[in-house]
Amino acid sequence: MSDNSKPGLGNSNSAIRGALSLRRERDFSRSATLAGSLTLVISTAMIGSAHAEEVSLDTLVIEDGRIAADANPYAEPNAPYKAKRSADSRHVRDIADTPQTMTVITKAVIEESGKTELKDILSAQPGITLGTGEGGNSFGDRYIIRGYEARNDIYTDGLRDPGLITRETFALEQIEIAKGPSSTFAGRGSTGGAVNSVTKKASLDDDFSSVQAGLGTDSYQRYSLDTNKVVSDDLALRFNALYTDADIPDRAPASEQRQGALISGVFQATDDLEISADYYYFRGNDKTDGGTFLTDGKPDKRVQYVGQDGLDFQDTAADIATLKLDYQLSNELRLENKTRLGSTSNDYIISTYSTRSGSLRNFTGWQENDYLGNQTNLILDTRLGGMRHTLITGIEYASEDTKGGSYSVTTDSVSIDPYNPDNSSWVGSTSRNSAATDLNLTTLSAYVMDTVTLNDDWELFGGLRYDRFDYELWAAEKTNRDGSVTPETTYQYSDGFVNGHLGAVYSPWEHGNVYASWSTSSNINGGESDAGTSCGYGGLCTDADGNFSAAEPEQSVNLELGTKWNLMDEQLLLTAAIFQTTKDDVIEDNGDSYASGGHLNTGKNRVEGIELGLSGNLTSRLSGQFGVAFMDSETLDSYNADNIGKPKANFAEQSANLQLRYQATSQFAFGGTATYSSEIFGGQPDAAARTSIELPDYWVFDAFASYAFSPQLSLRANIQNLLDEDYYTAVYRGGSIVYIGDGRSANLSLNYKF
Repeated sequence: MSDNSKPGLGNSNSAIRGALSLRRERDFSRSATLAGSLTLVISTAMIGSAHAEEVSLDTLVIEDGRIAADANPYAEPNAPYKAKRSADSRHVRDIADTPQTMTVITKAVIEESGKTELKDILSAQPGITLGTGEGGNSFGDRYIIRGYEARNDIYTDGLRDPGLITRETFALEQIEIAKGPSSTFAGRGSTGGAVNSVTKKASLDDDFSSVQAGLGTDSYQRYSLDTNKVVSDDLALRFNALYTDADIPDRAPASEQRQGALISGVFQATDDLEISADYYYFRGNDKTDGGTFLTDGKPDKRVQYVGQDGLDFQDTAADIATLKLDYQLSNELRLENKTRLGSTSNDYIISTYSTRSGSLRNFTGWQENDYLGNQTNLILDTRLGGMRHTLITGIEYASEDTKGGSYSVTTDSVSIDPYNPDNSSWVGSTSRNSAATDLNLTTLSAYVMDTVTLNDDWELFGGLRYDRFDYELWAAEKTNRDGSVTPETTYQYSDGFVNGHLGAVYSPWEHGNVYASWSTSSNINGGESDAGTSCGYGGLCTDADGNFSAAEPEQSVNLELGTKWNLMDEQLLLTAAIFQTTKDDVIEDNGDSYASGGHLNTGKNRVEGIELGLSGNLTSRLSGQFGVAFMDSETLDSYNADNIGKPKANFAEQSANLQLRYQATSQFAFGGTATYSSEIFGGQPDAAARTSIELPDYWVFDAFASYAFSPQLSLRANIQNLLDEDYYTAVYRGGSIVYIGDGRSANLSLNYKF
């Protein structure tokens, strides 16, 4: 059924476009005022502190001038809010000289924000929204970057990190978000961008240890350990551990309970060969909140958590081992090899309220993912033809095996009051069903990249990547919603595609540059591993008649023009970019998202916008990170003419995030975070929005303060959602699921270093 059948929507595309245009102009004006106000606040703070007594921020430098062993090695010295370089060795220039929008959230920003889940940190960043778990894809961390699905575009230390699971931050140095198509680096997908989490590594520099204990409202408790031991001149070990347990603010008995550990080691085998390894362990045992629903087109804020004791759960697990070899073959040539072997799982039964039946509606699922990946890079930094070349050639192998199924829930269909639920009333039984799908996806890739310094003013970047994949999806017999039966089937196909990336940086000024870039990406049919044969959710699509056909990969092209400025003695980075991403050959469903039948390569859409960023030290006392995105989206072509002209679903046209920290004295610091998102329409991922399903815009403010009793002992206080704002972060296409942003909460964390 098309969106135009919904009440309040006419059949005229021009009328829809006109109304949306007026709305966009109103929102842009409001957001321009927002950006101006934030800029004024920052400027006033800078001017007001210009002649203040010199007080150093929390720096990376200890008293004798050495870099602290537990500091983020990728941050700018003495500017903990500014990342100097990417941890991915394939980004061979500093972030300020890389021709691409890159938002990097450093360890200091993560810790002081008080946010402990990757989901919460990313959803606050400009240009990123969340998607809900639904009937056709799993519940778990699901990101949408610049309007494009990115739940499989998550990387850790430069290698793909598959599986839809909960991701914590206790073992992270920084989070890198590369915006725009990045297939030269990332492989398939990455249309809106890719997220690379950088883990804490063992260090040969020094011994250090820190323990942190936190208590707060909503039964919050969190304990972590970070310790590094230099065993010998050549060997060091590092251990990070986590235990945390808390209720969801104002939504108990919804809760989260997690345990995690990361053990890493580094061995300097010879002067030229370094061997490092790590093992990541994680277990999450949550009662996930299905949120609320729309009533009269608006989220119903009165709805309470309806999950039932003895029924609802979400258990996630990860066991991932990584080995890295780094061999300096000569002064100019280096070999790097990384191998990862891992498994993840995600099991859940999540209850929501059905407005149709007045009873519980159970979403169930389980997914097991086994992954083997290997990446080899040969990095040559030399002079050829009178110019500096930093040349990277690489090959990458990846094998993913993902099994998925559901749970059966046996119970009487008892009515429930969503405004006053009985969370202990459920009586029945559950059983884990056999696998409904089994996907094996093997990819072999080869790439070459070259960064060429032509002269003092010009630098060029070029990259080319070829990916060859073999796809096999087994699907059990399935009864469709219309009563028809799809027999047990195995789908197989192979294909290959080429993607490229070109960039130019012009820097005639001492502290600034302008750049231009062009990049592409490809998405394969069925590339979302958790969706099986649910075509509208990114699963495998057959044609509209149900016949399998290996559709052409979806193709995306991104154009970007930007500028970057290193100011304040290179302790402050300012960035600005305009961009346009066009996705063609889009695979669309046929109106039934759960079915495998679809329309192959019939869609086309576009996202364009402006993104501004700031990170680092604004003054000797004030540090900050700021980002704002103004974007517009449009469906350019579709099998359904009614979709043309509509914006993308799950897309915020304006979004902003500002985190400031003020060092009042050598011991006391305070700050806060402001996050803004404009309205979001519901709908299917990478499809035209259902403009009748809408979430309101929101502002959320957080606050923090810290006091150092000594170099070893410090205390930090965090208040999340200071004004206790009612806000909503994601919506299911029909409005039956609306994720609720966390209510106000507060906690104290005591940190001791020894």
